[in-house]
Order: sequence, then C-alpha cells, then structure tokens
Amino acid sequence: MNERPQYLRAEDRRAATVQAVVDLAAEQNPAEITTTAIADRMGLTQGALFRHFPTKDAILEATMSWVSERLLARVDKAAEGAATPAAALEAMFMTHIDFVARHPGVPRMLFGELQRPGETLPKRMVQTLIRQYEQRLRRLMEAGKAQGELNAELNVDAAAVLFIGTIQGLVMQSLLAGKVSRIRRDAPAVYAIYRRGIEAAQ
Repeated sequence: MNERPQYLRAEDRRAATVQAVVDLAAEQNPAEITTTAIADRMGLTQGALFRHFPTKDAILEATMSWVSERLLARVDKAAEGAATPAAALEAMFMTHIDFVARHPGVPRMLFGELQRPGETLPKRMVQTLIRQYEQRLRRLMEAGKAQGELNAELNVDAAAVLFIGTIQGLVMQSLLAGKVSRIRRDAPAVYAIYRRGIEAAQ
C-alpha cells in the first residue's frame, strides 16, 4: 500500500484517484483493476474512495476525461509552436510518443475500452478523442498541401488514420517487448518513413 496524504481537497482526491488508475494500468490488465486496488494504492478505504466517485465507471470516465484533455492540450501546444504544418505534424507525433512513454498505462486503457462489448461512456469518450485528434491532423494536412509542403494528391483521411495507426503500432511493439522506453528509440526513424510518404516531391 502506498502512503498518500489522508486529507486532501475533493478535487485533489479525484486527481489522485485518476493518477492511481493510470499507474495501475501500467502494471496490470486495466480490465482487472478493482476499486479495492485503487483504494489500496491511494492508502484509502473503499468507502473513502466512493465518497468522491459513486461507481467504478465514474472513475473510468474521469480517467478518460483526464487522458483526452491532457493529450489534446499537449499536441495542440506542440503544433502551435511549429513553424510549418509539416513541422507541426512531426511535433504532434513526437509529443504523443512522449506522452505514452510517460504514462504507459494510458494506451493499455484506451485499447481496453475500445475492446469492451456494447456501448459505454468511457468507450464513447475514447472514440471522441480519436475523432478530435483526426480532425486536427486533417486540418494540418490540408494546410500543408495548400503550402506545397505535402503531396497535393494526399488523401488526408487515410493519412490521418495512418498517423494514429503508426503510433498505435509503436505502442504495441513496446508493450510486446515489455520495454516502454523502446517507443522513444524507434519513433524518429518510423516517423521519417511516414513523412516521406506524405511530403511533396522535391
């Protein structure tokens, strides 16, 4: 059991709960994370945990919300700091890779939610995150085409899917290897291949 401060504001306690879930997801199958495990990680009783979240699904919803807000905020900031659309795409890719490396439990949770049967709010939140991410990519790609950086014939829908799929592939390889650090090592060379496929001929 980890030692945690016992007296926190409700907002801080909720944030600590989300962090506990993300940490646990890096260590075990997210589907098998119990409220008992979450409470133990935080040094709380289940009763104390349920004073802030009425159900386990409510905890998952808060965690998915945290993931969406943090990831999109970071890739947006990375893109805004880039000089060109093509540079913004690369900055987004590397920022996403860094986010995964810092929070290895996140992709495991996202994959887990997408595999859950039926419609759940956390699953819909993951689907919304992917749609919003793809929208950002398509806008940048259209701007890159307009500026002559990217291939004028580029199918931006397919390119956006491949962008996200490339990150997912790197994530899967790192999980299979059991070495999250591998994703940072492999990302630059993998993105270089992707970039050559979308950029305008020189």
